[in-house]
Amino acid sequence: MRAAPIRRSFVQAVMEAWSGGAGLLLPVGFFSGTAMLVPFALGSAPDVLSDIGPGMLWLALALASLVTLERVFQADLHDGALDLWVQEPAAISLVALTKTLAHWSVSGLPLVLLTPLYGLMFQVPPETTLPAMAAFGLGGLTFFLWGGVAAALSASVARGGLLIALLALPLYLPTLIFGGLTVKTGFEDSAFLFLLASTLFALGVAPPAMGAALRLAAD
Repeated sequence: MRAAPIRRSFVQAVMEAWSGGAGLLLPVGFFSGTAMLVPFALGSAPDVLSDIGPGMLWLALALASLVTLERVFQADLHDGALDLWVQEPAAISLVALTKTLAHWSVSGLPLVLLTPLYGLMFQVPPETTLPAMAAFGLGGLTFFLWGGVAAALSASVARGGLLIALLALPLYLPTLIFGGLTVKTGFEDSAFLFLLASTLFALGVAPPAMGAALRLAAD
């Protein structure tokens, strides 16, 4: 397959991510709101925040990744672009991966930059900031890959946000577990290797799964 259609798909997906639902503002607002409400609910004791902080940040990231996934493939199904993709079996998986990465670059990657700020709020040690940012980058990508599979499965469902959440959240669990451990232990523990392995597994499995789901949606 030529590179030009892939580039066009990426640019189109970035424009869709910005134009539909406030683009970056919606996931950032959801992530920030979820993270900032925790100290008000549980108190500001440093020992409490340091214990629950990494887990709450990962939960906020997982939930924030869901708010923009509903529109990843629905427009392509409605305007007929999906019918063109299915004519080339190898192309549909690449296009689906490209669109998912585009939405991640707009809605997920900027959340990594907020990690140091909210890490300080949750008493995350400064020496683990770099591992936390790396873990959030890998984890956010993994969330969007599995979320892309759920979005492809529900592409033909109107207002399928709840269905996407039900399908995607169980797939998020390994990343949540290993990501939270990585923030606490840093690069020296095996949790980071398991997190990296889960991301590589998602990169290998999610694109063909998205392609297969989109072919079913086009039929």
